[in-house]
Amino acid sequence: MELPLDHFRLIGVNPSATPEEILRSFQLRLDKTPDEGFTYEALTQRSELLRLTADLLTNNESRKEYDKQVLNGASGLEFSTNREVAGLILLWESGAAKETFKLARQALQPPQTPALGSTRESDLTLLAALTSRDAAIQEQDQRCYANAADFLQEGIQILQRMGKLSDLRKNLEDDLASLLPYRILDFLSRDLNDYESHKKGISLLQNLIIKRGGLEGKNKSEYINFLNQNEFEVFFEQIKPFLTVQEQIDLFSDLYKRGSLEAGFELFIAITAMGFSQKKPEKLFEAKKLIKNLKISGFDSMPLIGCIDLLLADIKQAEARFANSLDENLKNWLNEYEGEELEAICLYCQNWLENEVLQNFRDIDIQDVNLDLWFSQREIQDFIEKIENKSKMVISKPNFSVFGKNLKNTFTKDFSEVDLEENSDVQDGSKLPVPGGIKEDEIDYIDEELPAELILKNKTLEIYNYCNEKYAELKYFCGEFIKNSKLIKDGNLLNKSSYLFYFYTFLIVFFLGIGSSFLRTNFKNNLDKSPDKLTDISEVINDEKNNNEESSDISQAEFNEEYSKNIARNKFISQDINSLNELSPNLEQIQNLLESWLLSKSKFLSGDDQLDISKIVKRNLIMRLKNERERDIKNNITKDIKTEVQDIEFLSQSPSRISVSVKLKYSEKIKNVNGEVVSETIFKPFLKVKYILGFSNKSWKLVDYVSGV
Repeated sequence: MELPLDHFRLIGVNPSATPEEILRSFQLRLDKTPDEGFTYEALTQRSELLRLTADLLTNNESRKEYDKQVLNGASGLEFSTNREVAGLILLWESGAAKETFKLARQALQPPQTPALGSTRESDLTLLAALTSRDAAIQEQDQRCYANAADFLQEGIQILQRMGKLSDLRKNLEDDLASLLPYRILDFLSRDLNDYESHKKGISLLQNLIIKRGGLEGKNKSEYINFLNQNEFEVFFEQIKPFLTVQEQIDLFSDLYKRGSLEAGFELFIAITAMGFSQKKPEKLFEAKKLIKNLKISGFDSMPLIGCIDLLLADIKQAEARFANSLDENLKNWLNEYEGEELEAICLYCQNWLENEVLQNFRDIDIQDVNLDLWFSQREIQDFIEKIENKSKMVISKPNFSVFGKNLKNTFTKDFSEVDLEENSDVQDGSKLPVPGGIKEDEIDYIDEELPAELILKNKTLEIYNYCNEKYAELKYFCGEFIKNSKLIKDGNLLNKSSYLFYFYTFLIVFFLGIGSSFLRTNFKNNLDKSPDKLTDISEVINDEKNNNEESSDISQAEFNEEYSKNIARNKFISQDINSLNELSPNLEQIQNLLESWLLSKSKFLSGDDQLDISKIVKRNLIMRLKNERERDIKNNITKDIKTEVQDIEFLSQSPSRISVSVKLKYSEKIKNVNGEVVSETIFKPFLKVKYILGFSNKSWKLVDYVSGV
């Protein structure tokens, strides 16, 4: 056998060593005999090899000859079979543990395998075990933990195959077990392109956690002696940043199914991180459902659920969650923000996302959380609109568009587009418009002091409008369902059951249509039979209000008086503003409606008190506009606003709700009573505004708008 060893290295001296240094090293090597359990024969051969080397290097003639061989490229030494083990021992002692292990392993493989029971087999087996352990230590020092584990595993396999040295094998197994966390770290910290290594690291991590009994460490395993719970938690926090968010979701999902509640909480964090970082609000719903079902003793989930509610624009629910928290410190902290609870909740949510949710993911790098940006994303708005549309028969929650503006303005109650004034519908949750279907505004004017006959008539008209609107929605949804279904292919029914389905669907729609038509006809006849034969409830109530000025609800009497003087002129001008009655209006028709609104708004804020746009604008916007003008009058200012629609596009469209995105060329000048310009604002290149229209009483009206979305 040729070994990668020269005489200088064998005896442990430099090639320039003197004869005295060589003899001294020779004596030290003889005195320091390995005591790991090698046979007498192997140790005797070792001593003989050392003596031969010392004689060669201390003799001038033989050393010169050997130096020439080295200069000519000689790099190894040949050993006879009876001195093979001794040569390997000396190679191991020279610090070449990895090379020695590979050669010893090779010598133990067939056909070189020594005869059973021979001393050579025992010595080679012992040497393989010792060198595998030393090789593993060398690899660990270089932070090559996976390679270290490979050496230990091969050493264990050799001992198992040879059936020897059970105590030494146990030591190797313990070393391998203690090395597992480092192996996992080695595999996972590699480049993601090394797919096989990454996959192996995840598998090892999962097996480790399962054997320990989940993240809680409920089971007693071979790892408990070297990795207690505190050490494991530290290790696990080091591992998480090397996993992607999807890898963590997959890992924690499996562990949660196996009964680990801590894994369930980590799964909640990972799903929340994915939902926020990838703008997937549906994931937040999934996370919310998960955290509600977690039953962790002593764990208060209310603030976390409240944060999810806030991210889904459910402000009332978020505030309720925080109010129901059992954490007294949290309650005391919230009390410091009296009157600004929403600001406090947003700060809490922001800190939670930054410090606990979005950390420790390989593919997420978000340092600063911007809730403004979150709520301004199209994906978020569209998703929340869909949720609102599904529950449009329920009183709606605060609209997410509030968050589309700067949160500072939200906190200071400076809603430039969503005023929280006394008469605003946003102030009272019970009066909020139902997304996807808005009831007629004028019903809000009904007062308890009105005659009973008029109240009954108003209620009748309300039911009539509601039935009319719902019947239109029913026809639309049935038609959309049939059109989008896959029950027809190439103009043919797929099977007999499809035919029956269509038949029953037709019958349902047919009879609902007959019933709705009957109700509409009956209600309309009742209206026609009324003494005053009025069909527009707004005109009835306006007449009542004109005849009973003392019962007016408007706080600014002077403004109300000036406005009442112009009712006749307003009615005349309103003839120029036509209502939009098309069931499915196009963009041009919607643009005409919006331009009428913008022109009327501009005139009114510039000091022209003529305002009657009830045919195209809902009452809440009209009242907001009036309140804005009242404030301007108090401040002795007027506003000169110029707008021009540059672009318009649909965001969503249903039988009862339309939202469009409009790019406006917008400029605004604020003037004092002397006509001097106090300030001027110009949006360049344009101002982006989202407009929302609702269909009721057979016409489309502007319901709300949000700037900067």
